Amino acid sequence: MPHLVILYTPNLETGTDMSALCRSLADTMLAVHDDAGGQVFPTGGTRVLAYPAAHSAVADGKADYAFVYLNLRMGRGRSEATHKRAGDALLMATRAHFQPVFMRRHIGITLQIDEGPEVFDAKHSNLHPLFSGT
Repeated sequence: MPHLVILYTPNLETGTDMSALCRSLADTMLAVHDDAGGQVFPTGGTRVLAYPAAHSAVADGKADYAFVYLNLRMGRGRSEATHKRAGDALLMATRAHFQPVFMRRHIGITLQIDEGPEVFDAKHSNLHPLFSGT
């Protein structure tokens, strides 16, 4: 963990590069630092995944509206200031990515950060050792 999951209306597929958005947001996450200056999100654990909604209805349906929902799930223990830094950075990167889309169509963007007690949390990865020096 952390995982950033993006759900979006499929009408955005032809107007923007969602893979580029994923890379931009992963890089943004890796650049966030905590109150002591440490990297907040571990490099080997950072994931950004984007999925077009198989079915969607946005607003009144009278136009080809678009929507993007971003949900960052992160482990407990970070300060409120760190949450805000992460949220502000992700929102700024998302807005920059979609600025050209805003010029052509109506689009809504929601970003939420969730942090909570896990009832079960298991991991199996050989990615973390690749980045143990970062």
